[in-house]
Amino acid sequence: MEKKDTIHKYHTVAFYNLENLFDTEDDKYILDNDFLPQSDRNWTPKRYEKKIYKLGSAIADLGPEDAKNAPVLLGVAEVENKRVLNDLIESKQLSEYEYDFVHYNSPDERGIDVGLLYQKKYFEVLESESIPILLYDDEGNRDFTRDTLYVKGLLNNEPIHVFVNHWSSRRDGANETSHKRIKAAETVREKIDYIQSEEIDPHIIIMGDFNDDPTSDSVQRHLMDTSLYNPMEKLLTIYKGSLNYKGEWNLFDQIIFTTNFFDYKKNTHSFASADIFDEHFLTQWKGKYKGNPFRTYAGRKYLGGYSDHFPVYIRLKFNS
Repeated sequence: MEKKDTIHKYHTVAFYNLENLFDTEDDKYILDNDFLPQSDRNWTPKRYEKKIYKLGSAIADLGPEDAKNAPVLLGVAEVENKRVLNDLIESKQLSEYEYDFVHYNSPDERGIDVGLLYQKKYFEVLESESIPILLYDDEGNRDFTRDTLYVKGLLNNEPIHVFVNHWSSRRDGANETSHKRIKAAETVREKIDYIQSEEIDPHIIIMGDFNDDPTSDSVQRHLMDTSLYNPMEKLLTIYKGSLNYKGEWNLFDQIIFTTNFFDYKKNTHSFASADIFDEHFLTQWKGKYKGNPFRTYAGRKYLGGYSDHFPVYIRLKFNS
């Protein structure tokens, strides 16, 4: 794999829910009618291009203040298709980083998927798959939701397993929908158990919008075990989170990893820090929602912001 002569000492690994990154063309196979030029939301090419520009700017800056590079790995949620990901990585703000991506179409009725962006000079994809979350209603009919993306690759030649998630929303009530997120957690846990049975001490990163907090049952009881660490547990406060609903902060966007990222061995990566990327430019600057994520839409009202979520990230140190 080709690399630059200099490998950065620190690398940012991030996750970002992009809030309905749809193109402006009608796809007859999904429910994308809200994001068309003739829709109530008036989703025009100009607005789409503005969102691509804003997201590209945010991603290029994503990470700690002293970061010398954009994220080497970036999990994303709420993307419609490969076209929007391609437009994003080829945007003026991101083209220099030579990103590629892994993406599969999910069976989600709205057509929103997850994906993994990666800088080709640091990460090489070895294998990938789309893992379905098998949910059924009371009549036994399939309840379609986003698949989980699994990617195995080499980060600076170290084998890494990455899961990108977007678990079922709380739209019909947190308690009423909790079983869906528990099922997603159990599905990911099953795959992790398989990897850990096949490999000795594998390095695993689980990221995503879980639609649950670090303390929720789905995460605590059905995903976590002694081999995993969640740095996001310490970041959620009454003043800080990745999204705000009715004046209360949540940290649905999380990055969890195996505890072997605390080890220091040559040619491996070790955990350095974690944070919510809630820089001022990503927030609403005034009014009732001052300090909240500056979103693209509030209902059907166009605001022209970035996303209704802040990105989250971890920083890894490469032990050369």
